[in-house]
Amino acid sequence: MNDPKLSPAGQTNGAPPSPPSSPARRVLVVDDDPFIRKLNTKVLARFGYQVDAAEDGAAAWQALNRDRYDLLITDHNMPKTTGIELLQKLHGARMTLPVIMTTGMFPEDEFAQHPWLQPAATLLKPFTTEELLNTVKKVLHTSALPQAQANPFSRRPVQPLADPWLL
Repeated sequence: MNDPKLSPAGQTNGAPPSPPSSPARRVLVVDDDPFIRKLNTKVLARFGYQVDAAEDGAAAWQALNRDRYDLLITDHNMPKTTGIELLQKLHGARMTLPVIMTTGMFPEDEFAQHPWLQPAATLLKPFTTEELLNTVKKVLHTSALPQAQANPFSRRPVQPLADPWLL
């Protein structure tokens, strides 16, 4: 049977996606919903990414300690280890990995308590395959830039304040 291909907008078309121009980026997809996990994994794989999947945060933590990834896409509300707890583990282990958090409801209170855990991006469920692919591309592109280019204000020289008595 002929398997239809997904377009960036999530619509089917007859043409396979173009092969990646650079080596495939490794992505770990974490979601306790098997349908969402499989769908995201298939979409990303069809667009040239090397994708592994984990059914919860605990399995993701094992995978992150076993293999190297360029991006982590994690659900927040999961059994065993939540998305926030997974971010805390990454931070504690000093793993510098961009994270996209997918969630039905943004955990504002938890991020307010731990502002250093902000993910690179957040996708509110339900999201389209186009939103997923565009967010992945944007986050991977931003993380590949040198720090000064990714955040032009990060290395701006500090200007001395003018002495108010001289004004």
